[in-house]
Amino acid sequence: MSKRTLPSRNVIKRKAIGKLREAPFRKMAPNMVTLMALCCGITTIRFAILGNWTYALLCIFFACIFDGLDGRVARKLKASSKFGAELDSLSDFVSFGVAPAILMYEWCLNTLPHWGWIWTLMFASAMAMRLARFNTMLEDASVPEYWSHYFVGVPAPMAAAMGVMPLLIWMEYPELEFILRNKIFCSFMMLLVAFLMISRIPTLSLKKTKIKADWMLPLMVFCVFLISSLLTKPWLTLGAFTLCYVLTIPLTIVRFLREKSAAEKEKISAE
Repeated sequence: MSKRTLPSRNVIKRKAIGKLREAPFRKMAPNMVTLMALCCGITTIRFAILGNWTYALLCIFFACIFDGLDGRVARKLKASSKFGAELDSLSDFVSFGVAPAILMYEWCLNTLPHWGWIWTLMFASAMAMRLARFNTMLEDASVPEYWSHYFVGVPAPMAAAMGVMPLLIWMEYPELEFILRNKIFCSFMMLLVAFLMISRIPTLSLKKTKIKADWMLPLMVFCVFLISSLLTKPWLTLGAFTLCYVLTIPLTIVRFLREKSAAEKEKISAE
């Protein structure tokens, strides 16, 4: 190729700038879903300040839905990006860290002078540390294979659900207010969830879980039952589902320890 036909540096630079200025819509779609989750989280705070507990809980619920969709949309459209990952973490911090903490403070913990706000700050701070650790582990290639089916600590959406679980059950059984809205009980729940978030306790992850063909039909029947329950008794269903998740944590720990022991024995035998 002659020297005259080679593209100049200015032409190459203009083409590069043009690529930066233009991006396909599919690249924006996952970030738009993430922003919808973020808006739901911020709106939760607004309704909590107004004392509208129903709308506040609904906003957290929709934030969970959008949080579960953004990653799947990004993978389907092949639009994953570093920017999207950072935006997702910021959205999770607001929607599942700050918003539930403010909601519980306005609902119950503000009756506990000084300490109620301290527990609120601890919950939000634990969420920030949990998300920061999660982001660093994504770049860590030395994580053992047996961790692939588990989270380290309680994931953000479930932590939010566990934090507001007393409010969820109270919405269905207000006569139990003397227990569920008790400032000591709610303080204990906030501290327990904060500890579970920053701990290294393995919790169940369904991202890579495969379902056997024999279980497909029973699982579909269960999904129909779950949807029917959500439509008729939404708060009780969400509260019971969260409580069931809490009960699975000890079972998950036992299963994890077995898989870890088997992996270590296999590694020793291979050496």
